[in-house]
Amino acid sequence: MVAIALKGSTVESTILKVRGMSCASCANNIETAIRAVPGVEACNVNFGAEQAAVTYDTHKVDVADIQKAVEAAGYSTQPMQEDILAPEDDAERRERQSEDRKLTQKLWVSGIISATLVIGSLPAMTGLQIPLIPMWLHNPWLQMVLTAPVLFWAGSGFFINAWKAFKRHTATMDTLVAIGTGTAYVYSLFPTFSPQWFIAQGLNPDVYFEAAAVIITLILLGRLLENRAKGQTSEAIRQLMGLQARTARVVREGREVDIPIAEVVLGDVVLVRPGEKIPVDGEIVDGSSTIDEAMVTGESVPVKKQSGDEVIGATINKTGSFTFRATRVGKDTFLAQIVKLVQQAQGSKAPIQRLADRVTGWFVPAVIAIAILTFIIWFNVMGNVTMALTTTVGVLIIACPCALGLATPTSIMVGTGKGAENGILIKGAESLEMAHKLHTIVLDKTGTITQGKPTVTDTITVNGTANQNEQRLLRFAASIERNSEHPLAEAVVQYAQSQGVDLTDAREFEAIAGSGVQGHVANQWVQIGTYRWMNELGIDTSALQQQWDELEYLGKTVIWIAIQGKAEGIMGIADAVKPSSVSAIRVLQRMGLEVVMLTGDNRRTAEVIAREVGITRVLAEIRPDQKANEIYNLQSEGKIVAMVGDGINDAPALAQADVGIAIGTGTDVAIAASDITLISGDLQGIVTAIQLSRATIHNIRQNLFFAFIYNVAGIPIAAGILYPFFGWLLSPILAGAAMAFSSVSVVTNALRLRNFQPKTSN
Repeated sequence: MVAIALKGSTVESTILKVRGMSCASCANNIETAIRAVPGVEACNVNFGAEQAAVTYDTHKVDVADIQKAVEAAGYSTQPMQEDILAPEDDAERRERQSEDRKLTQKLWVSGIISATLVIGSLPAMTGLQIPLIPMWLHNPWLQMVLTAPVLFWAGSGFFINAWKAFKRHTATMDTLVAIGTGTAYVYSLFPTFSPQWFIAQGLNPDVYFEAAAVIITLILLGRLLENRAKGQTSEAIRQLMGLQARTARVVREGREVDIPIAEVVLGDVVLVRPGEKIPVDGEIVDGSSTIDEAMVTGESVPVKKQSGDEVIGATINKTGSFTFRATRVGKDTFLAQIVKLVQQAQGSKAPIQRLADRVTGWFVPAVIAIAILTFIIWFNVMGNVTMALTTTVGVLIIACPCALGLATPTSIMVGTGKGAENGILIKGAESLEMAHKLHTIVLDKTGTITQGKPTVTDTITVNGTANQNEQRLLRFAASIERNSEHPLAEAVVQYAQSQGVDLTDAREFEAIAGSGVQGHVANQWVQIGTYRWMNELGIDTSALQQQWDELEYLGKTVIWIAIQGKAEGIMGIADAVKPSSVSAIRVLQRMGLEVVMLTGDNRRTAEVIAREVGITRVLAEIRPDQKANEIYNLQSEGKIVAMVGDGINDAPALAQADVGIAIGTGTDVAIAASDITLISGDLQGIVTAIQLSRATIHNIRQNLFFAFIYNVAGIPIAAGILYPFFGWLLSPILAGAAMAFSSVSVVTNALRLRNFQPKTSN
């Protein structure tokens, strides 16, 4: 069981495996049963994934109560594994293999019997004497005996489930199959036992044993193919799980010991040699190497790592040997959290699925009503019970809600899995759907368009460029800035350290959001921040105005340093544009999207970067607390907006946006709170995410079209709408074949998404 507690709340979310669903109506029935449990706040049952995602209040209900409700509804549940990366349980795997063997065995037996019945019926069907087919094969008593094991052994599950649904006052696809084939079989008993009565009434004593048997066989075949195809939709999950190492070489009591990965604990020192997989997340303590992180970032170029750098479990060590200290193990590793996010996304529902859910809610009762009406009309119009029965059975058999139920979730499962393969973590189906509707992409500058690793390029003091003046300015500035987590602060500290400047402790440190920082250093009051803030403080900046203008013109970020209320110097800081930014932004614009830059930097610096990457609309000098309002303003223009940022300072804007896209920068999975997370931090990921969303929604629409058109056209044809014009009736056998392969065609179409490849140009 995968349970997620919401901090400071009694609300938890869990995912349960559900067994016994045969169609989307089953999923609706289970949702209704779970939502009726007091304390359950939300529930989504995914027929394609065979999972139930439940949010509940732990003070009012527990998982056992939810499972009891599902079992009372006629289905079984099985908790998900606590360790989602643990090898699949042998008993579960054997159970699944056993079910597959049983289904295959039933299919073979029913297939052989059905073929025999069809061959034996050919002379009667065609009206021709076929020498190689003995007439005794068409004997109704023989057909009755041969059909019985097909219906009541191979097809027993349909009747059992239909009876369970009847007792619960519900109906499912099994209800339709049981009524249709049961009616054909029971009706055929009468001409078998009393053929003379039918002849006396002017009716042919036709039997439909072969139709009932063939229908069951075809539906079993369809279910087998459907189950195997559905299994392929979770291929991405299995591939992710297969990435992890099986063992780890740890140093314990001075000796190197190979242990199973499940036995690695926090703080273990792990040795990794060239070519080996890194077993868990950690921090390098000794050595260096290049590491292939393609499984995380999607980028094929290995990354240089050295002491102090973080490493991610399941990535591949390429060149050197190193040791690292385990910082995340088991279900807390980055890979485990990726799998968890993908599982949650695959079990979620997209808004586009709501129509299908509403339809499947009344679909089966409506089909039964149509079947009854069909029988009444044809029996009264034609006075022919055979025609009335044929059309009624055809309607019951051809109508299948499975295709509607599978149309959306199978595509979502494949789409989110494909996203994970490309380093894109999609929180839920709603985010995946919304991404294809976007009009505007808002990009934060620092760390999104640029590298996010600014460096000091210029240091200018009011007292000239003498080394001692610069050293003094650096000491004051870096001593204050090392208390800040801002990237610009880090750049100042790193530059000061590279110049050999000795830092001192700062007192009364304070960060002013969107403006700067301040504090005491060596009994001097130091303020470091923007030009605007200096003016707000009333500090005279005229002595360095010209130098400031020159640095701004070059597109550099300039910070001012004031000591004791006087401007003492400025620093020019440059942040290089990411190599992929220009091409990615160009592709987004060619896709018809407006690209906007949003930054707290001054307008001149922002516009220099914007010109470099091809952005024409710039929102500059925007404080973090103002960014969400800027997103709201864009939405007020009628635009659907995505915000792309680092997921920390931009959190309000990410939450305000229709789609929040967080840039990932390592193993910090806190950014997964956004709708979509780009693990690599490459803007090309935005292009891929939107292209994937468009491809997935296009695929879903195709599936829904196939499902709806199939039923809209199939049910009237089965009811005999073409008979008055062409004298043609749909055989119940053909109806069974069409029903069996309708859901298979939908799942197969969804699987085409596995061939999705992002386009780097548009």
